Amino acid sequence: MAFDRFVPILLLLCSNVFMTFAWYGHLKYKAAPLWLAIVASWGIAFFEYMLMVPANRWGSAVYSAPQLKGMQEVITLVVFAGFSLWYLGQPLRWNHWAGFALIVVAAWLIFMEP
Repeated sequence: MAFDRFVPILLLLCSNVFMTFAWYGHLKYKAAPLWLAIVASWGIAFFEYMLMVPANRWGSAVYSAPQLKGMQEVITLVVFAGFSLWYLGQPLRWNHWAGFALIVVAAWLIFMEP
């Protein structure tokens, strides 16, 4: 069913927004104490896990674990590219896009039937 295939992808997308803020959001606040960045990141990551765990649990009914991981990596790159430009003000260069494209090719290979 299309719903079963779509829900894990939507949850992975949403969880990656939280993950990206947890991992990289503090870079905009380098003057803040490191301990505060760590605590804030853990707090944000809680919401990531609230979405990631169900995404993988429900997604495993439709996708293999390697497929879920490959999908996760591509979604992470898409979310990060937007985050880097919009939030951090750091646009990606051609070499970043080329490297990301190679990761997308790797994820595509994961979905190929042997």
